[in-house]
Amino acid sequence: MNNLGVVPMGMTGQPLVSDSICIPGFDPSLGIITPINAMMPGISLIQPPHMPLELPVVKEIIHCKSCTLFPQNPNLPPPSTRERPPGCKTVFVGGLPENASEEIVRELFDQCGDIIAIRKSKKNFCHIRFSEEFMVDKALYLSGYRMRIGSSTDKKDSGRMHVDFAQARDDLYEWECKQRFAAREERHRRKVQEDRLRPPSPPPIMHFSEHEAGLLAERLKDDNNFSEATAVLQSWIDRGEVNRRTANHFYSMIQSANSHVRRLMNEKALHDEEMELAKEHFKNAMLAILTQFEQITAVFNASAKQKAWDHFSKAQRRNIDMWRKQCEELRNAHSEEIMGIRREEEMEMSDDDSDQGARKNTHLDDSVLAVQAYALREENDSLRWQLDAYRNEVELLKQEQGRACRPEENHVQEQPLHLLHQSLHSMQQQLQSLQEELRRKEQELEQAREESSSLEGELLALQEKGVNGYTAILPGDKERRGESADRGPLQTEKEAMLLGIISTFLHVHPFGANIEYLWSYIQRLDAKVSAGELERLMVRLPRMFRQELSGVGATLEKRWRFCGFEGLQSA
Repeated sequence: MNNLGVVPMGMTGQPLVSDSICIPGFDPSLGIITPINAMMPGISLIQPPHMPLELPVVKEIIHCKSCTLFPQNPNLPPPSTRERPPGCKTVFVGGLPENASEEIVRELFDQCGDIIAIRKSKKNFCHIRFSEEFMVDKALYLSGYRMRIGSSTDKKDSGRMHVDFAQARDDLYEWECKQRFAAREERHRRKVQEDRLRPPSPPPIMHFSEHEAGLLAERLKDDNNFSEATAVLQSWIDRGEVNRRTANHFYSMIQSANSHVRRLMNEKALHDEEMELAKEHFKNAMLAILTQFEQITAVFNASAKQKAWDHFSKAQRRNIDMWRKQCEELRNAHSEEIMGIRREEEMEMSDDDSDQGARKNTHLDDSVLAVQAYALREENDSLRWQLDAYRNEVELLKQEQGRACRPEENHVQEQPLHLLHQSLHSMQQQLQSLQEELRRKEQELEQAREESSSLEGELLALQEKGVNGYTAILPGDKERRGESADRGPLQTEKEAMLLGIISTFLHVHPFGANIEYLWSYIQRLDAKVSAGELERLMVRLPRMFRQELSGVGATLEKRWRFCGFEGLQSA
């Protein structure tokens, strides 16, 4: 068996090995067997399962019109070949007889395929180029045959052929062209795929003009085109289109964008309401499902009683018990989910209450002043913008009046000019009043800041006098305790009730609590109680409550502690 893996057949078309073996690829005109992989390029020869793996190949004599081909000795090794070049369509044929003409060579190899060109040399060899690559494999099958021209026994009319791959520039060029074409097709396919997956490009932003600004102002008022219009407005501002001449246009467009804030807040409130309704609906549905689970569980419990349980078979009891367990597991899961929802609602309510109490207790003098100052600055800036706009209008009216005005039209144009002057004067007065109020607010803010900084310095000084900087009794506490000790016992029932609540609360807080924390807790029980009333009550009872300064640096705070048991032990 040679490298082609085929079995030879006789000239009559009958197999030489066995009549039961049918081998495709036999060509009676050639007297040779065409390899399957040569007939079908790209498909390798698959050995039938009933054929032996090692089968000797016997080549037959091939008769042509002008010559005869005799096979070589089957015991000799097969002819060697070089490595196949890429895209090879040309073969080298050596060992030809001296009298072999180009017509005889064409007659012999024309049966292997379509021949494009034959280049014959005077030294008994030639190159044959076929139209397809698989035809080269057919021509290689003739390697090793001994060629005899006619019936002559002359040495010049006989020779042993050797067929091998030939490396031709034309074959290599065509193969490279095919490879480049395949690479271009692959690049084009990848580009089409990337273009299909690439997100669409954003629309181009038009250049600024007064006409486009007017159109954009109308689009900003529309809810559907608001997003696109704001993108265009932001691009114009980033490009630097805002100047003294176009400032009024941009101010009106920014004002139009700001008008959507109320709409967005209303939409948010509407969505929050829908979410609350959905939560309520979900909770009601879960409660209904849990109720039905309870009813099913009651049915299983009734079935498990003795008077009904004894009448069921073992299989029925087993199924009922299994169903009851599954129903209880599902009921418990739904119950835990409902309990989780309720816990979340309670936590939200407690957070809201604590936030409200903290907001009521916090002293926001500095922050309130800062907010008022910021609001005054904003109003001052808006008035400046309006004042500049009025000035521009006055200048434009003056220019128009100075260009070409008839004498009889002067009194007509003086009236709007006078009105503009009046409005300008009023705006200037309003601006001056706002500036004075702004200065006053800023002075109050500075005074508040100075008072807070002095208070922080006193606290730091008291902290340095304390024990290791952790706790220090305030200097005024002893005087207040001495003064309050002379005031006498509790006066009303409400004070006695507050005393018990405060004592219990501070007893469970061994490290103390500040007055805001204590007041936020008591306010849930009695909303009419104020933080000052609680502090005055605790100051009157120095043997039960003690105020200490705890913390270091920024964490410094006043805390009240319960010391009633210490007074009993000392007594």
